[in-house]
Amino acid sequence: MYATIQKWGNSQGIRLPNILLKSLDIKENDRLEIVQIKDGIQLRKTPKQHRGFEERFFEQFGVSAEESTIHFDNEEVDWGTPMGAEIW
Repeated sequence: MYATIQKWGNSQGIRLPNILLKSLDIKENDRLEIVQIKDGIQLRKTPKQHRGFEERFFEQFGVSAEESTIHFDNEEVDWGTPMGAEIW
């Protein structure tokens, strides 16, 4: 099986044949690890998909989000009136 490197924006890329992707169970937006080997590159499907901010934050401290008493919400916070030279 062959592929050609082609211009893709400011980068270069290759297209992988659909039959290959299906046989490896690789879908759109799956992450692949790129490994440089002696005479080329090797692509490996990563076992875990994208992690959100909370998961990465708690991983720093070795705690899962379920175990923590800290919870993030997306509500706006009112920090009070400006106290310095802030310009809004």
